[in-house]
Amino acid sequence: MSIDQTLRLLAKARGLSVTDIATAIPRAGVATVSAWMRGDKLPGREQLDALAKAFGVPAGALLAELASTLDPARTKGEHDLLAAYRALNTRQQGALLEVARSMAGTVQAKRK
Repeated sequence: MSIDQTLRLLAKARGLSVTDIATAIPRAGVATVSAWMRGDKLPGREQLDALAKAFGVPAGALLAELASTLDPARTKGEHDLLAAYRALNTRQQGALLEVARSMAGTVQAKRK
């Protein structure tokens, strides 16, 4: 999940408005917090720490998606596949996983 999606979900779960969040974050106004929640901007280090504190989660939880996009071991194809998977509904995700596992099993069997 991207940081903007994470922020929107946490805000909804905690019942916090953009104004509430902006008040809790140093040097962040409503426009800045709105930009974070739209995915137009990323918060800085201090702001991430303040966001994590405001939501009661570890800062790493907010950065998990961002960190995964920086993983040098992932190929562009893996990133594209993950993005496509996330765009599917739960039923479609299950079907895709079933097909992928089946294909992986076929490839492994041919290698033996």
